[in-house]
Amino acid sequence: MTKSTDHRLSCLACRSTNNKKWTSCRDIEYHTTDEIFDLYRCDDCTALFIDPIPLHRLSEIYPANYYSFSGVEKSFINNVKRWLDARNFRKIFKLINANEINILDIGGGSGWQLNMLRGLDARVKFTQIVDIDTHAESVAAANGHAYFCGTIENYDTEKKYNMILLLNLIEHVADPLAVLKKVAYLLAPNGIAILQTPNYDSLDERLFRNQSWGGYHCPRHWVLFNKESYLRLADKAGMAVKSFAYTQGAAFWAVSLLGLLNDRGVISISGRRPAVKHPLFPLISAAFAAFDFLRKPFSKTSQIFSVLYRK
Repeated sequence: MTKSTDHRLSCLACRSTNNKKWTSCRDIEYHTTDEIFDLYRCDDCTALFIDPIPLHRLSEIYPANYYSFSGVEKSFINNVKRWLDARNFRKIFKLINANEINILDIGGGSGWQLNMLRGLDARVKFTQIVDIDTHAESVAAANGHAYFCGTIENYDTEKKYNMILLLNLIEHVADPLAVLKKVAYLLAPNGIAILQTPNYDSLDERLFRNQSWGGYHCPRHWVLFNKESYLRLADKAGMAVKSFAYTQGAAFWAVSLLGLLNDRGVISISGRRPAVKHPLFPLISAAFAAFDFLRKPFSKTSQIFSVLYRK
């Protein structure tokens, strides 16, 4: 795929053609392609977007060993993360005033996140996954989840959901506004949508901007937000913000550092053993998770965590 030669590229978040090149990046994590991609920053909404968009190359850029397809491995670090996630979601469940709760997880893989949520609140009665992983359906079904293999844009249902998860999902799509409008349509009255997405207005992005920052997750992240562009998108989709916070981006730090070490020949990362499978990954992630938690009260860390509701 060749890059567009049209200088009037359209922002994926707002469709404005006013933009400037931000940086170039490549796949330092899974090495699915040697291609160089450009990122542009929209002058109007301030979102970043990729060129070219590998829209028809999903099976190539999402390999079989992609992290969300295989679920979360058991480790001390991941156990701590699951404990923190569970504590956070117990608070979120209190926002839902319903006797029975239906949950939709967009990009939920085999359903490991839904397994946890179902165990936190007895009101959870129905769980649905929408994902492009053709191999996850059997595992999801065995865990009691309904499964739609495809994109949320193609998911057709009359069912409404009290909770919709878009955890590290909105940055993977070519039309995030259309996706958020679909989410608003699928929400039950008083339902909530929970979004987590990278924040490019962060220290690690500035440090690794010209070295394929891990948060670019190139070429799988197609649009990236800061607070301004994220809130603007939510408003255009008919969504209002119930809560907004920055949270740790330890994985972005780890991938960035491992990519740098690989480029310098200190370690080896390949498609067979991607960055997230390297033995140093959990150690570096743990160190920078602690670093981010310490600085979070006074600094913008590299992930956004937000709860939205339909206006």
